[in-house]
Amino acid sequence: MQLLRLFRTTTFRLALIYLLLFLAAVLPLLGFIYWSSLMLLERQTDETLASEVAGLEELYRTSQLAGLIEAVTTRANRADGGLYLLARPDGTPLAGNLKRWPGPRDEPQGRISFDYRPKDGGEIRPARGEYFLLTGGVWLLVGQDVSQLRRIEGLILQALGVALAATLCLGIVGGIVTSRRMIQRLEAINHTTRDIMAGDLGRRVALKGSGDELDQLAENLNAMLDQIERLMVAMKEVSANIAHDLRTPLNRLRSRIEVALISLDEGGESASVLERTLEETDQILTTFNALLSIARLEAGTVASRRETLSLAETAAAVVELYEPLAEERDVRLVCEVSGPGHMTGDKDLLSQAIANLLDNAIKFSPQGGTVRVSVAPSREPQTVEIGVSDDGPGIPEADRDRVRGRFVRLEASRNQPGSGLGLSLVAAVAQIHEGRFVLEAAHRTQPPGLLARLVFPSLP
Repeated sequence: MQLLRLFRTTTFRLALIYLLLFLAAVLPLLGFIYWSSLMLLERQTDETLASEVAGLEELYRTSQLAGLIEAVTTRANRADGGLYLLARPDGTPLAGNLKRWPGPRDEPQGRISFDYRPKDGGEIRPARGEYFLLTGGVWLLVGQDVSQLRRIEGLILQALGVALAATLCLGIVGGIVTSRRMIQRLEAINHTTRDIMAGDLGRRVALKGSGDELDQLAENLNAMLDQIERLMVAMKEVSANIAHDLRTPLNRLRSRIEVALISLDEGGESASVLERTLEETDQILTTFNALLSIARLEAGTVASRRETLSLAETAAAVVELYEPLAEERDVRLVCEVSGPGHMTGDKDLLSQAIANLLDNAIKFSPQGGTVRVSVAPSREPQTVEIGVSDDGPGIPEADRDRVRGRFVRLEASRNQPGSGLGLSLVAAVAQIHEGRFVLEAAHRTQPPGLLARLVFPSLP
């Protein structure tokens, strides 16, 4: 799998392209070297044969047929690889070390390539020869065993093939090594960006100090992350400060409204207006309290109250609390538990997260729908999860990451009560417990519903 990933990298593809271009330039050169070597060897053989033919032809002119037969017989008995055949017009041998004429005689003079078997037996060997017609109708063939030449040709071809294979292997290995180095550096950048995406805004991409393109990219990324972190911190501080500064005056306002309500007659118009004002004030205070809770959770300033607890018992207590609301909305509330789900965590924060999920599920479920709460060991080892599912419209897959942000509400009209901070608080609770908050469709049918899963490390 890792090797396949290397092959898909741009660096390896560039190295492969350069290698192919190099081979495209070298292959014609190697072919020319091979062809030149063959031509040189064959030319040397042809020159040797031409010299032999010229000598025998001169001997025939001076010594006639008898002298030529003697010379051919003498030379045929030498063990130098020379092949000779003196034949009558019908091809019957007169002298030489070939048993028969090896090929056609279309022209009075020419060159032929043929195979022959030595007189002492053995395997068939290749040969190259030159023949011509003497006066009197006698044919003379002078040849040369070229088996050694063929072996040399094979060695040259083998050497060129080895050189080509070595070049190809070195190019591929070089591409793999270069790609691995590039992947390691890119993987370091990807690892850092994944940590940043997970919420660790303090991480930065490490520099190698080489000053190359990747170092320049890392510097630009770090500068961008510094700016983003400053903006994020400023935004969170502003929202937290606003919530903190306004909570005290709002609490005073609420107290005064309650005092005013005591002095008014119940059922009157003024009392009704003050009651609605009190409800709106409570909603504002709830929003500010949620903002402050999220800010403290993300900043890590919440006092640690971790204890060993049963996630099943915590969930059951929250479900019992929301049963009247579910009954009022005509929603069936079901709690399914598979094991106690022991873990270490803050019971109040976990209860708040489960309550937010239950409140959303009941709010968006249709009448007669079912909200299901389940606690069971997760598919991942050493983890436990709680799931809250409903039969509502669900959340489109493209928006499931976005709804974790503050004040994000998919309902454009905003007719449903709420501040858009519930899922943001759930995500913050999951983060401080080193868990995961996952949103997915509850059903494959329409409406798809929503399944919210909180996955936490469990105790053995």
